[in-house]
Amino acid sequence: QVQLMESGGGLVQAGGSLRLSCAASGRAFRIYAIGWYRQAPGKQRELVSFIRSGGTTVYADSVKGRFTISRDNAKNTVYLQMNSLKPEDTAVYYCNSGTGVAGTTFRPGDSWGQGTQVTVSS
Repeated sequence: QVQLMESGGGLVQAGGSLRLSCAASGRAFRIYAIGWYRQAPGKQRELVSFIRSGGTTVYADSVKGRFTISRDNAKNTVYLQMNSLKPEDTAVYYCNSGTGVAGTTFRPGDSWGQGTQVTVSS
């Protein structure tokens, strides 16, 4: 697995935008599917989106049409562009290098970073 570090979170008003970055170490980055998860206070961690090594993407229904995941293998980075943010998007966001994907199922690895806090005010 690769080591990942999240950044780009912050405080934004509802309707605003943020772009999260997930920077990876290791030359094997390009072969991994990368997923973005989030965890709100008192709730379980949930998968927001993932991108396969070939660039195809999957989104949770709650973010479809608002969030866009992309990857730049030359920079060893995956991005999550978040538009039209809502208060319910408030959470700590984590990226993860998956151990496997099957259809719309992403199997996360065991290593998690510290995450980046996203707070959306109403």
